[in-house]
Amino acid sequence: MSRNRRGFTLIELLVVILIIGILVSVAIPRFASTRDKAALASVRSDVRNAETAEEAYFADAGRYGTLAELQNFTNFNVAIGNVISIAAAPAGYTINVSNATITVGATSCSVQVGAGAPSTADSKISCP
Repeated sequence: MSRNRRGFTLIELLVVILIIGILVSVAIPRFASTRDKAALASVRSDVRNAETAEEAYFADAGRYGTLAELQNFTNFNVAIGNVISIAAAPAGYTINVSNATITVGATSCSVQVGAGAPSTADSKISCP
């Protein structure tokens, strides 16, 4: 009498689930660092966009603007999750953008243009 066995045994299914669990535990940290890199790239992009908006505002108004003025004049907005602060002075400005969701590495970037910025750091984005 021959039995026709079909399907997988419980042990085989448990081994497959174990292998999938090991692969997932290796992959998750790699995806987390990729997400942090993307968030930092959006922070840098917001700094550059704010810098461009400041220069456009200066070209029309003759002075550097606050965040509210930039948003009204140039439709500038920051990416979701980013927080921006702009300190405008008659001779320049300082922009700082941060993202609290970044878990590894730099969480903020800033740029200083004019207003007492050292010549080696003037208009260079730094992400400490």
